[in-house]
Amino acid sequence: MAKYTMSVKEFLEESKKGNINFLDFASALLEEVERINKRFQLLREICDIRDRLYLRPPLNGLPISVKDCICVKGVQSCAGSKILEGYIPPFDATCVHRVKDQGATILGKTNQDEFGFGTFSTNSGYGIPKNPLDPLRSAGGSSGGAAGLVAALDFPHVALGESTGGSISAPAAFCGVVGITPTYGLVSRYGQIDYANSLDKIGVIGKTVNDCALILSIIAGKDEKDQTSIGEKKDYNKSIVTGSRSDQARATDLKGVKIAIPKEYFQNLDKEIEKEVWNAIKKMECNGATYEKISLKNTKYGVAAYYIIATAEASTNLAKYCGMRYGLHGKLEGNFNEYFSSVRTIGLTEEAKRRIILGTFTRMAGYRDAYYLKEMKVRTLIIQEHKKVFKNFDIIASPSMPIQPPKFKDIEKLKPVEHYQMDFLTIPPNLAGLPHLSIPVANKTPIGLHLTADHLEEDKLFKIGSVFEKIR
Repeated sequence: MAKYTMSVKEFLEESKKGNINFLDFASALLEEVERINKRFQLLREICDIRDRLYLRPPLNGLPISVKDCICVKGVQSCAGSKILEGYIPPFDATCVHRVKDQGATILGKTNQDEFGFGTFSTNSGYGIPKNPLDPLRSAGGSSGGAAGLVAALDFPHVALGESTGGSISAPAAFCGVVGITPTYGLVSRYGQIDYANSLDKIGVIGKTVNDCALILSIIAGKDEKDQTSIGEKKDYNKSIVTGSRSDQARATDLKGVKIAIPKEYFQNLDKEIEKEVWNAIKKMECNGATYEKISLKNTKYGVAAYYIIATAEASTNLAKYCGMRYGLHGKLEGNFNEYFSSVRTIGLTEEAKRRIILGTFTRMAGYRDAYYLKEMKVRTLIIQEHKKVFKNFDIIASPSMPIQPPKFKDIEKLKPVEHYQMDFLTIPPNLAGLPHLSIPVANKTPIGLHLTADHLEEDKLFKIGSVFEKIR
């Protein structure tokens, strides 16, 4: 097994040389994944990759796990919900098709909060994924299984995740790995089981910035099957700063980079997080960057705006899960309302029901203008405020999460509104559709440095992130 303990980069190099016995690799990988999954519950379904090896360049069989809300042809896809149990897509999501086309092997479907409804992955219908750094603590949500598997698996592997309000950055931070949430629309949503259409973004979680850049280069770009998709194909690997250089050369790696530090993002933080993130900012300053404290006043409305917009869209999207077309079915008794209610009562978690009720209320006649449309205006103000910042700065830096991964016994004590408040750092860039990167402040440390850039400037995030990876 130790012979396959290698980075993604090393795997690609060795496989290109013909030095990988792929059947032996696949068998060893499956054995390790099953061992890990018994302990941490990170995957809802494991694929027998010995029958699914795609040995084509450039990825040459690289294992990629897929969040459960992203469709994989022939593999049950449930979005973490019992109401979709038994649904097997007859097609691949565009992002899955693209990685397969480049030679990736689909390892399995990672566990998540039901439909993405959560910050700690405690709302899954298929068990709670645990943090490999400490099994008593949360792996973060809603892509907790994806980030946890990246952290736990020493084999070469990258995960496809999805974020609506922070579901890539939160678990990446909690598990001490790297997560990139791209510009809204950069990655096609075709084949993704929706949470909130105007907010959902498919991204990548990996051990390194280079891993994330590699896979985003493949899955990004316009797709005729998704009318909201944008952007041309781009090789983000060219943005990665590589090579070993002298300390003098490193000191200028970030020369000219201007960093904005919003004071609102450094309030109500765990003291250790505040200390470590400031240390990270100072390290970037020592390598040529400059920073300035700013104010993003409208971000204080972010959490309220997000949960009204997201739940309104979610209540519409989940209306189709009624026991007739997909997944869970019941005995056909009573009228339509009685039958639909009986299936949804059994198939949905309490959190899903809460968000459906809240979202339905905000869309009702007489309330739509007062709530949903008003929060859409707030969202526009948040976008405009960020765009103004990027006229003078390259990136915004902050912590990824306000706390370190909490213990499950402490999560149980939180009220729903306290759960929602945990997202106050990740919600603004998600509302604005801005690309953001969570990178651990130190290797395998559950504290993330959050870097946000202007729309379609992922290459800037990869450049700065790859430099920080070397100096942290």
